[in-house]
Amino acid sequence: MVTLKRIYEKPNKSDGFRVLVDRLWPRGVSKEKAALDLWLKGIAPSDVLRKWFGHDPKKWMAFKTKYRAEIKRNKEAFNELKEIVKKQKNITLLYAAKDEEHNEAIVLKNMLS
Repeated sequence: MVTLKRIYEKPNKSDGFRVLVDRLWPRGVSKEKAALDLWLKGIAPSDVLRKWFGHDPKKWMAFKTKYRAEIKRNKEAFNELKEIVKKQKNITLLYAAKDEEHNEAIVLKNMLS
């Protein structure tokens, strides 16, 4: 089962294998507090795409299309994530964005389903 969670939320045993899918380390979060199993920054949107999107809900549909295209060009990171999903009972994709409805973790979860 793949779930999503902001990295600022307290880790929980039910999270299972915790994967940060952001390119940048989240502000104010120590490595201990993050309780990560993996930081897969290679799967995050490119800096150009991330800056263009800026979490603007009006750009959400275009962002999803562009991000999926980036992932298809970067199959190695996505394949690594798919392998983790196969091996782990529970996996939590962590992200730092304030917007819980428009972020890369949602796109990844949908691609893994």
